[in-house]
Amino acid sequence: MASRFQHFQTKTIQVSRLATKNGGPYYKELKERAIQVSQLVTKNGGPYCRELMERAIQVSQSVTKNGGSYYRELMERNKTYIKEPSSVETCQLLAKQLFYTRLASIPRRYEAFWKELDSLKEFLKTKEAWNIENASMAALIGVECYAWFFGGEIIGRGFTITGYHV
Repeated sequence: MASRFQHFQTKTIQVSRLATKNGGPYYKELKERAIQVSQLVTKNGGPYCRELMERAIQVSQSVTKNGGSYYRELMERNKTYIKEPSSVETCQLLAKQLFYTRLASIPRRYEAFWKELDSLKEFLKTKEAWNIENASMAALIGVECYAWFFGGEIIGRGFTITGYHV
């Protein structure tokens, strides 16, 4: 029974990968694989399997009928984001551009951090700003940060409270 399920799962994964990766010209092959999956399910029997087969056929027919037009419409709507020619070199260039764009934003982030820290220092200096509401909110945030840290430590140790497995 487990091998049948694994075979069914493998076929389903192949169908979904083929649909997302290739689009238009591969819909006939997608339909054939969906029919293979439905035949496999029917062979294994049961009323639930027949219902699943009928739904698989409906999905394959829908994809065959509407899939190509949806794919073309999606690509047409988002053509400003597509870099031609789409190749490994283009992807590497885009990754490099993203990296250096992020790197260039570090000084702005650094300045923003120090501004926030200065405003926090000014807030802490004024005694009028400290009331019960602000103090309790700050304490609650501190406890939450400590709890997240401690929870991460427990997860990192392999869900043990006492210590690391040695």
